[in-house]
Amino acid sequence: MKVIQLREAANYILSGKIGLIPTDTVYGIVVSAKDEPSVQRLFIDVKPRENKTGTVIASSIDQLVDLGLKRRYLTAVQQFWPGPISVVIPTGQDLNYLHNGKQSVAVRIPKEKNLVELLEQTGPLLTTSANLSGQPEVATMEQATELFGDKLDFYVDGGDLSARQASTIIRINDDAIEVLRSGAVKIDEATGRILNK
Repeated sequence: MKVIQLREAANYILSGKIGLIPTDTVYGIVVSAKDEPSVQRLFIDVKPRENKTGTVIASSIDQLVDLGLKRRYLTAVQQFWPGPISVVIPTGQDLNYLHNGKQSVAVRIPKEKNLVELLEQTGPLLTTSANLSGQPEVATMEQATELFGDKLDFYVDGGDLSARQASTIIRINDDAIEVLRSGAVKIDEATGRILNK
């Protein structure tokens, strides 16, 4: 089990490793979203998928387009970024390894500077919450190591994140906003207005 600094994580991720990092919200288990074998390992060996797909985080819309998402869907919701709002975007069959047949994936462009710098080096990351299914997310690296041990290739200690909330997840349906998971940002579903900053 390796404990590293966030600035060292890019080399691990780009070589196909899976690890724990503090994201802009809570701790996340991350892997390169472009690395299909590593994504499969994440959802088979580390955290069995159980029909959940995780969230793709990126430094820019361009990174998400390079991954294979349609720019028109992304520009339609870019007013929500950067920040802790994940938006469910339609995807094609070629990204099935990410969406597991759902034909959509949640995506987010974070604001946190150190995380954005990492994403600029690695490209988009698939992140999933650091917990066991149905259990709360871990708040510390120590809790994560107890749960996952050597299943993860590296750990980045970001301190106690218990005061943070997971991202809000939304979907746009016929110009209406549906909040799928309430989180760090409160949104008025009728207007799409962000109620807290």
